[in-house]
Amino acid sequence: MSLAYIIEDNEIMSDLFSRYLSGICETKVFHDAISAINNISRDKPDMIFLDILLTGPDGFTFLNEIVSYEDTAKIPVVIVSSLDLKTENLKSYNVFKILKKEELIPEDIKKTARMLLEKKYANK
Repeated sequence: MSLAYIIEDNEIMSDLFSRYLSGICETKVFHDAISAINNISRDKPDMIFLDILLTGPDGFTFLNEIVSYEDTAKIPVVIVSSLDLKTENLKSYNVFKILKKEELIPEDIKKTARMLLEKKYANK
């Protein structure tokens, strides 16, 4: 089964994401960027759902780290944030989509995960 990383320091949000993605893919939750960075080379997730405003190093620090390695640079990232960000400005980080926390509904997360998996398997 496919694997999604959820990097979110709010436990309620990370639990919701895990529930929304159940049945679509396995999930691993990290509440800080450092823990996710320490595991990513071993796990090679198929997608990452990333909050930008994390406790400790922020989501941009995480993005800078993963794009610096060939084996993790192409993992698609979905940013989930209340910040006003534009996908076009983050293409170099392999950001697939930005979901606004204020407008988020469970179907957005499920639909995005399914799209990423379809894209992955279509390219094989």
